[in-house]
Amino acid sequence: MPDADQEHHRRVLHKPVLTTGEVARLCHVAPRTVSKWFDSGQLPGYRIPGSGDRRIPLAQLITFMRDHRMPMDGIDGGTCRVLLIDHHAACGLAEALNETGHYDVQIASTAFEAGAIAERFRPQVIVLHVTVGDGQAAEVCRAIKHNKAFAGAHVIATGTGLNATRYEWLLDEGFDACLEKPYSPSELIGAIEVATDLSR
Repeated sequence: MPDADQEHHRRVLHKPVLTTGEVARLCHVAPRTVSKWFDSGQLPGYRIPGSGDRRIPLAQLITFMRDHRMPMDGIDGGTCRVLLIDHHAACGLAEALNETGHYDVQIASTAFEAGAIAERFRPQVIVLHVTVGDGQAAEVCRAIKHNKAFAGAHVIATGTGLNATRYEWLLDEGFDACLEKPYSPSELIGAIEVATDLSR
């Protein structure tokens, strides 16, 4: 992390009250997800009179993260780490998300490569290509969630021909969200927000 980012991070953690954007970076989620937590009453805070902007006390955020068993290494000011396990995934998708400043995306072409990347990358979100009719999808999802290298990671299923019945089946089998291919960067961000939304 560049020195300028480290200095910004130190300033954030010394602030008694944080903005939704700052909380989003600490929790590795999108700002809109933080707003949902706040609006649903899950994440305590207050609104600034006049502007209505949300503010979250740092102490409340730490309690919230502990209560929801969120990795406390999230208090590193980093971005949401996303691993795309799909040899058909376009590099342009990763580049588009990386450019937002909220995501750090890497792509793996094989399960072996994904495992090697996960050891050092520790992704918070994993996007996994599944094939309709492939009975191994649920098994792979369970294996990911029981692998220490992927501890706490949210898993998104992506593929073609994912009808409503298939969506429901994948969610029942442990996937946190589903995404029909082909998809745009904004659609991927939307799926990440769904997967990381604690209010579901």
